[in-house]
Amino acid sequence: MDELITYLPRFVAAFSILTFAAISPGPAVAFLLGVSASRGRGAAMVATTGIAAGSSTINVLTLLGVGLLLSQLAWAMEVLRIIGASYLVWLAWGAFRKAIHPPKIEAARVAPASASRLFAAGYLMQVTNPKAIAFWLAIAAVGATQGGSALVVAAFIACSFVISFTCHAAWALILSSAPVRHAYAAGRRWIEGALGVFFAFAAFKIATSES
Repeated sequence: MDELITYLPRFVAAFSILTFAAISPGPAVAFLLGVSASRGRGAAMVATTGIAAGSSTINVLTLLGVGLLLSQLAWAMEVLRIIGASYLVWLAWGAFRKAIHPPKIEAARVAPASASRLFAAGYLMQVTNPKAIAFWLAIAAVGATQGGSALVVAAFIACSFVISFTCHAAWALILSSAPVRHAYAAGRRWIEGALGVFFAFAAFKIATSES
């Protein structure tokens, strides 16, 4: 337990990025909008579980890959930090542009499918989602589990799944209601602006953090 407390500040930094990544509109949101509109909330929740599982898969692969890289190359963390900070700066710029000219969220077309197929569709969509992969690389730059035990890594993976599921489940519930979708569209400028500020701040923290 003491070890987990020691890693808490890193977890908070990583999970802050993950939370904003999950609530930032992208392919997963478009997919959930399509499922919610055509199949209802229950189906959207099944798809959400698949998305969260896909996010966890990327998380595990990122941890394994980054851990191996860092064990072989001492300067790799600096490179990863630069890449992560640069990507977050790019996201901040994109969010500010969307705040000025908010694009519409278009529902992805979803063919009728069983629960297992909806789960698989959500999973495959997420593990092949460039946005999700890039976000996890940015999160890896925080070094949330670097040097930690198996308990630290397991806790990080479990909490990441919960956060991803919760955020996408919120989208599924929100997007299944037309009035709420309209309310979100009305406040989109402020939401995108807040995302831009956060991504810029996160980029600064990663770029200036100590090894």
